[in-house]
Amino acid sequence: MRKLLKGIVDFREHRRAKVRPMFARLAMGQQPDSLFIACSDSRVAANVFASTNPGEMFVMRNVGNLVPPPAQDVGEGEAVAAALDYAVEVLKVQDIIVCGHSHCGAMLALMRGRHKAPTPSLKRWLRFAEPALARLGRAPHDEDELGRVNVLAQLEHLKQHRSVARGLKRGALRVHGLFFDLRELDVQYIDPVEAVWYPLDRKTATMLLKRMDAPPVARANQAKPAKRRT
Repeated sequence: MRKLLKGIVDFREHRRAKVRPMFARLAMGQQPDSLFIACSDSRVAANVFASTNPGEMFVMRNVGNLVPPPAQDVGEGEAVAAALDYAVEVLKVQDIIVCGHSHCGAMLALMRGRHKAPTPSLKRWLRFAEPALARLGRAPHDEDELGRVNVLAQLEHLKQHRSVARGLKRGALRVHGLFFDLRELDVQYIDPVEAVWYPLDRKTATMLLKRMDAPPVARANQAKPAKRRT
């Protein structure tokens, strides 16, 4: 709390005047083009590694970057469903990103066994990540391997939500998977069809932008970026 208080005073005294015009415009309304679903982990700073400004992304964070399936979202997952519907139906975002990360405590807890989680709420919440274990079909090598598979599992949950499914069917919405490597400060992109991760460098980004701009029928014929080496 000390750091927070000092930071607010520093912002007030040294930086507020510079960003006041931008926030004055944002006060009139927001028009983010994407919904970013990330883990609550304090180290996952999307505004740093994605170089985004306020108002550019609608952000939802929870433990493990989980998206409960619609049939199971009553209770703990209701806030996730509400954020999804608001982003898609009201804000009209064009893209939804599920971003996992390395060294994730939620994935480590899942590897050790959901029943060993320290609180009842965490035990219940982590059940939405268990499809990642089933998808892997074996014991994961480490929490990072499980974290990447978990992104794929949550993308499948995401597509089951009615607002998302409608947007995908109309071609008005796209979904993406990212993985942020804390140690290497590297961001990877998942090809959801081949389940292959690619380094999100300039070459990959250019390829993805071309694919996004292409008509839906032509997207399948787009060239693929170089695969990630492990």
